[in-house]
Amino acid sequence: MHNSRLLLRSGLTLAAVAALPAALAGPCAAASGISVSTTGSTVSVVTSACTQINGSWGTAALLTSSQANFSQGRQATLSGTSVSQSAAWTGVSAGTYTVVVVCSSGSTAGSQSVIVSAASSSSSRRPTISATSTAAPSRGVMGGLGGAARDYGPLTLGVGAALVGAGVFATGWVLRRRTKPYRL
Repeated sequence: MHNSRLLLRSGLTLAAVAALPAALAGPCAAASGISVSTTGSTVSVVTSACTQINGSWGTAALLTSSQANFSQGRQATLSGTSVSQSAAWTGVSAGTYTVVVVCSSGSTAGSQSVIVSAASSSSSRRPTISATSTAAPSRGVMGGLGGAARDYGPLTLGVGAALVGAGVFATGWVLRRRTKPYRL
């Protein structure tokens, strides 16, 4: 009876600790991202991940394949409302580009590759639109991160480390208790 109560208390404690990161993340853990489209030589991006800080929503950059970081690209200021923010670039030549959106808070809303096709002489033929999601222009595959492309900061990493530590401690404690004979 004593062991079942102890297991119940340990289980409830571990459930509360497991729910802690979701509670700390709050509304900023909502799914975010960007949507990139192209029409002729115009590339546009739309997001709903940014919040307005000091009158600014953030900035978007259009990077060519030879540009390695955000500051090197053609930058456009995001405009919009709390529901949707957007930016656009006109006169974009044919090629493959990466669009990166950085909110005014400094967090990256997302990045996406887009292919802009050369304008054809026939007005009835539309350019091919091809957009694929990528993590970032210069980081390669990012193997081993499990799709985590955001830097969550020291608080989230600390909570994660605490959860891992609690799990290791609880496992060691349970295994140690199992090796001792039953006590009254």
